[in-house]
Amino acid sequence: MDTVGYASRAWQMDSIMARIKRIQKKEYQSHLKFENTGAAKVVICPHDDYSYVGYLYPATLSNIKAKTVLIFGVAHKAKKLNLENQLIFDSYDYWEAPYGKVRVSKMRNEIMKKLPENIYQVNDTMQAIEHSVEAIVPFLQYFNRDVQIISVLVPYMSFARMKEISLMLSKAIDETLNGEGLKWGDDFAMVISSDAVHYGDEDWGGKNFAFFGVSCTSYVDTKAHELDIMQTIAGRITPGKIKRFTQYTVDDYDYKKYKWTWCGRYSVPLGLLTANYLKEMRDGTALRGRVIGYTSSYKNMPLPVKDLNMDVTAPAYDHHWVGYAAIRYD
Repeated sequence: MDTVGYASRAWQMDSIMARIKRIQKKEYQSHLKFENTGAAKVVICPHDDYSYVGYLYPATLSNIKAKTVLIFGVAHKAKKLNLENQLIFDSYDYWEAPYGKVRVSKMRNEIMKKLPENIYQVNDTMQAIEHSVEAIVPFLQYFNRDVQIISVLVPYMSFARMKEISLMLSKAIDETLNGEGLKWGDDFAMVISSDAVHYGDEDWGGKNFAFFGVSCTSYVDTKAHELDIMQTIAGRITPGKIKRFTQYTVDDYDYKKYKWTWCGRYSVPLGLLTANYLKEMRDGTALRGRVIGYTSSYKNMPLPVKDLNMDVTAPAYDHHWVGYAAIRYD
């Protein structure tokens, strides 16, 4: 879908990683303290332009060691296709990626077989026009050429519906892992795709998302609010904490409307509910999260990419920027 903001060739990915290690070396290395603590079970990762997100991609996704990765993506065009209240799978055998085709795991079909038909659909059209999964696949493939994926998009849902679906999905995953003899973390992992706040009063289709204005203190206030949201879904995870996240991001009276503009206002809670239920099923304990980092298109030093036949797909200045949150869960 996006060959401008994301790498689609091996030499582009190699160059992106080389520049992160050289240009953003200090930032990258300071966030790798999480990499040496074993294989992560779940991470939340941004999906914006590689130039803007930069080091936070590998700092987050290098924690994923598993061969099979289920990616909870955003369904940005769900309204266009009238999609809501169901998980969206694909029927593809492979996805195109910089280092060659990425196989879709056979676990996808096994999981779907175990789900009630009313909670999911296969919709290749929605998958093909969505960019929140394809941003992540090249980095997963960079770290593991044999990685296999399962793409699940999460459109509009109420919190009650997310709890209902996530419980059934977690049971299906648990049964599938047991049947295949796979370990969560070592063999199977989850990535939740979500950019954080979409901020500003310009270039947002006529909408004003400058919640704290655009004064000299607005970024400080906005980042503080962002960190509050991240702490809500860090530490020991409970359904109540996940619901609190939705209360930060989703309108109190209409779950299809934003309160605070995280595009992952559905992928994050459904992914975390699923992971937390799965953790309780497998060892009787709750999922625990640790913040890896936070940056934004406004403050992060962008990587030069134009010579790589890439670019940025949106502006980044005080009236228009995007935040990026990264969290690891075990």
